[in-house]
Amino acid sequence: MSSSRTLRIATAAALLCFSAQMLYAASEGKFDRTLEVSGPVNLEVETGSGNIDVHTGGSGKVQITGWIRARNDWGGGNADARVRELQEHPPIVQNGNEIHIGHIEDSELRRHISISFEVIVPADTRVRAHSGSGNATVDGTHGALEVGSGSGSLKVSNIGDTVRADTGSGDIDISGVKGNVRAKTGSGSIRARGVAGGFEGNTGSGNIALEQTAAGAVRAETGSGGIELRLVRGSLEAKTGSGEIRAEGDPTGAWNLQTGSGTVNLRFPQDASFELNAHTSSGSVSVNHPITVQGNISKKEVRGKVRSGGVPVDVGTGSGDIAID
Repeated sequence: MSSSRTLRIATAAALLCFSAQMLYAASEGKFDRTLEVSGPVNLEVETGSGNIDVHTGGSGKVQITGWIRARNDWGGGNADARVRELQEHPPIVQNGNEIHIGHIEDSELRRHISISFEVIVPADTRVRAHSGSGNATVDGTHGALEVGSGSGSLKVSNIGDTVRADTGSGDIDISGVKGNVRAKTGSGSIRARGVAGGFEGNTGSGNIALEQTAAGAVRAETGSGGIELRLVRGSLEAKTGSGEIRAEGDPTGAWNLQTGSGTVNLRFPQDASFELNAHTSSGSVSVNHPITVQGNISKKEVRGKVRSGGVPVDVGTGSGDIAID
């Protein structure tokens, strides 16, 4: 191959690469707004694709920053002009202490524009936040929280009321909640610490970990993954298709723990009283508490009263050992 032909090929490749970069480059912009409020705030934030970050600042105002991106391959109009339009007229609506951020009526604009938001709010704020595809973080608000994403991770901390967190695919991390928690992800792990209330966690595939600090019913279910529950104070239902279950706490309500394949390890107070029904298809059952056995004694099944009996504790695994300490 001649040197001139090689040069032409190299030049053409470079031009093609440059054209592709220009085609998929993004127009970008930013806006900042400060809204005056008085009293508790109801905040709703939404974005088609972008991240959401809500955290607390001083009282009396809501500060909003938005980062805009529009790809230049958008055939519906000039991307730079659309970005400038959003900078001048951002999607923010205020009606007293009711604030709505991110709603865009134009479906064409919604498909081709990505906006990420940072919102600084008074602590006494109720939040609803949802991203079509992006991460969401909420910290320090005292009102009830609903947060979700079509595909993205969720991080929630220091919330003074109930929490509902839902994502199609992504991890959920929760800490310091003074109320009940409901968390659901299609595929991802759920981790919750410092939950002062009931807990319901569900994932199609992923681990679930909980540390509870106040009484409340607990329900944890995963299609495939491990479950670890600490300081449970109330009734408990835990189920995994395949994975280990570890739980510790005081069974003041009924406990039901089931795994298709995996070990189960339970730890109770040394003076706990309950009715035990533990069974495994292939494995063994060990109980480190005084128990009055009912029926035949078998290493695969133990039924009876621990101390004076009480609430039912039902434990089962298809293949694995069961240890109760």
